[in-house]
Amino acid sequence: MTREPSEEDILRPLKHTSMWYFVALGIAGIGALIWVAGYLWQLQHGLAVTGLSDWGSGGGVTWGMYIGLFIWWVGIAHGGIILSAAVRLLGMDRYQPVARLAELLTIGALSMAGLMILVHTGRPDRLVWSVVVSYTETVHSSPLVWDVTVITLYFVLTATYLALTLRYDISRLRDDLPGLFTPFYEVVTLGYTEEEDPIVERMVWWLALAIIILAPLLLHGGVIPWLFQLMPSMPGWFDSVQGPQFLTIALSSAISGVIILSYVMRARYDWYHLLSDNVLRGLTNWLGLFVLLFLWLQLQQVISGVFAAPISVGTVTGAMLGHPVYWFAIGVSVLILALIFASAIRPSIWSPTLAVVFSVGILSATLAEKVLFLVEGLQYPGFGLYAAIPGAYFPSLVEISAFVGTVSMVTIFFLVVLKVFPVIELHAVESHDGDHGHAEVAD
Repeated sequence: MTREPSEEDILRPLKHTSMWYFVALGIAGIGALIWVAGYLWQLQHGLAVTGLSDWGSGGGVTWGMYIGLFIWWVGIAHGGIILSAAVRLLGMDRYQPVARLAELLTIGALSMAGLMILVHTGRPDRLVWSVVVSYTETVHSSPLVWDVTVITLYFVLTATYLALTLRYDISRLRDDLPGLFTPFYEVVTLGYTEEEDPIVERMVWWLALAIIILAPLLLHGGVIPWLFQLMPSMPGWFDSVQGPQFLTIALSSAISGVIILSYVMRARYDWYHLLSDNVLRGLTNWLGLFVLLFLWLQLQQVISGVFAAPISVGTVTGAMLGHPVYWFAIGVSVLILALIFASAIRPSIWSPTLAVVFSVGILSATLAEKVLFLVEGLQYPGFGLYAAIPGAYFPSLVEISAFVGTVSMVTIFFLVVLKVFPVIELHAVESHDGDHGHAEVAD
């Protein structure tokens, strides 16, 4: 029998804290401290500890996992806010329980993307001087400033989006929320009246429309791929297919992140009737669609790179096809797509746990593909002055600690938010139509 959701369900994380919460917080805290130690070592000895300062006659590259993580986190953030905006704009009530999770994932991921820019500058004060102090001059010519501008824009849009929907929830659940965060609740609900609800709904709708429109023009659909695809001296990057390819990677990564979050949340807080099998199954099908598009665009890139291509393009394509990391990313993606397709034909194959395995695989594949994209784009320029010593790249322990640290800090962010306000909207409870039972599976 289907259990109807209630306000008590979405308030459960704020009222009950299990041992597993503290275990997760402790593990994430250790991961964050590992990165802090690595970053302090970098600040003390310089960016050279990463090996990223070597290029040219010394071999190696100037960009590696730091910028790869930047692209990866921005992609997750971008796809997350598109998912949330699509739910609101298109009236996809089935996915309303994951809308706020996607928004929170966007905020956490954008923060990590910005952090990677800060870390990669070597000296944090350089970011202040090159962006804040000289913004009016550098915005015309600096890719770094373009990145910071677009990230800031999306952060403001997402935070505004989240704050508007929180006003409704906090005002109605105020008596059941922790008194410790009263100042925060008072700020969020400042001047709130019930008469504003329809106005806020329209504002949120227009914000969602703006996000959907801006998606192919800014961030992962525009500015970030433009920084690569418009550089003719780098044949591995100079390709008009990069924009849509970045976008498919963003959406695949974000949906994977939301699936993992949903799986963990429903298991820990008994939300099987809110984050149901139907919801996870639908997200898995969407994941399959965007993985298919990613592989199709990869095919276009490979065919144009091996069939009568210019020498420089053929060289970088051959290097890419000969690298095991590339085949790991493509092989994982193909396998997951095949399993999703098989589960659509035979639903008994699919399970929530398998959906999480798919998601972890896609997140691993997209990170690997983006780091390789960066590295080989730098190692095989159109004019190779140091072709005799092409160099090699492997992430240093300091860079790997950044991956561990950023994942840990996003985890801490979610663990803290769980104790401050509901991560599932009250609207998802109020508008629930009872067709999301735990035992149900999408046709």
